Amino acid sequence: MTFDDVRAIALTWPEVADGTSYGTPALKVRKKLLARLKEDGETLVMPGVPPEEREMLVARQPKVFSFTDHYRDYPIVLISLSKATHAHVEPLLRRQWLALASKTARKACDTGDQK
Repeated sequence: MTFDDVRAIALTWPEVADGTSYGTPALKVRKKLLARLKEDGETLVMPGVPPEEREMLVARQPKVFSFTDHYRDYPIVLISLSKATHAHVEPLLRRQWLALASKTARKACDTGDQK
């Protein structure tokens, strides 16, 4: 996958917009971070992943999922986009979108209405 692939998934959902975070490309929902590209240009910073789940993901698929000491105390997992598939990224991205989107946007997405 690439960040453009991640964008293509997320931009189909209401309230998602391109943005930047720490000087890198990012996706935001109502000005809140959905996901961003790390400075290396190859890693997706994916918020909304509790530490217990992150540890399980890293243990099961260490080539795809990781984290650094910097993110240890945050509900964030790092995803190696070159090793990730749609099935790795989309569920985590959707869950974070659901957490950030308005009730109206979530309902519109449930009914198939888009933006």
